[in-house]
Amino acid sequence: MSYVTSSSHDAPFAGRVAIVTGAASGIGLATVELLHRQGARVVAVDLSENVNALARDGIAPLVADIAQEASATLAVQTALEQFGRLDILVNNAGIITSKPVVEMRLEDWNQILAVNATGAFLFSREAMRPMMAAGSGAIVNIGSYACYQSFPNIAAYAASKGALAQLTRTLALEAIGHGIRVNAVGSGDAITNITNAIQPDGPAYLAEHGRKAPIGRAARPEEIAEVVAFLASERASYMVGSVVMADGGMSVAIP
Repeated sequence: MSYVTSSSHDAPFAGRVAIVTGAASGIGLATVELLHRQGARVVAVDLSENVNALARDGIAPLVADIAQEASATLAVQTALEQFGRLDILVNNAGIITSKPVVEMRLEDWNQILAVNATGAFLFSREAMRPMMAAGSGAIVNIGSYACYQSFPNIAAYAASKGALAQLTRTLALEAIGHGIRVNAVGSGDAITNITNAIQPDGPAYLAEHGRKAPIGRAARPEEIAEVVAFLASERASYMVGSVVMADGGMSVAIP
């Protein structure tokens, strides 16, 4: 990647190609829109067919299950065939459940680990191949303050985000010799749809829960997307294996 100069201030990702998972809503959607607005062409991946609404010049939607190996291969192929290269991967897709461990089924545990951790592994592995050939690239994983803190009933989610933090660090060490930087965002409660499966109104629940953060509110998805864009850009050229906390102070607060 060439260094971003002031002349490219408005389009720092001009000529770059990105894959964003979990792209139909929340942080993923905000990230797709921000990267595209700043010049990137984007493959927007989501399990929901709502992702098709993003289709426009420079955005290629792809309906796929990120926990499946074939989906990672297809996403990378789509980037290369439609846009000719791959520079950025944002592993954002995630799910959560709220159950005590003694009530959790093995299927619940496996599904959350498959999406939140295995999906990031699969997409990173496939994306690194063309990035290694090009000698450059950036991977940004969307973690959580649950990488370091937890609370009852989210054992699988917390374990998956802890795994994602360690995957970030290990990948970073393997990739930097090939010119690829791997970092993560430790997101706080952002107003998204992630809890819709366990709450009547996920965004409202997260907005209320987010008030427990020292900053006194939940994050807007756009605020997390800004951190993602920074880590994906050459402005973060000396950052390798970092988990940047954007959590309103949750990770440093006393529970």
